[in-house]
Amino acid sequence: MSAQEEKRDRFVRLAEARTSKALHAVRTIGNLANKSNYSFTERDVRKIRKALTDEVDAMVRRFSNSDSRARPVFTLGDSADGE
Repeated sequence: MSAQEEKRDRFVRLAEARTSKALHAVRTIGNLANKSNYSFTERDVRKIRKALTDEVDAMVRRFSNSDSRARPVFTLGDSADGE
């Protein structure tokens, strides 16, 4: 097997595992929508959606042009972020 094939095999193996793990994590976030168990605001939902969307956008940029910016830490804490 060539080095290129080994790199491809490693990429496929890791991409499948990490994507599956990320999809599972997103599904578990969706479970928080159960209002009989949790209390949340529309602002909370917007912040979660924005954090996820921003990170997916950053991932896409990294595949496009090797963007390596620092990753923000997500928090629902009340801050003066204008949201």
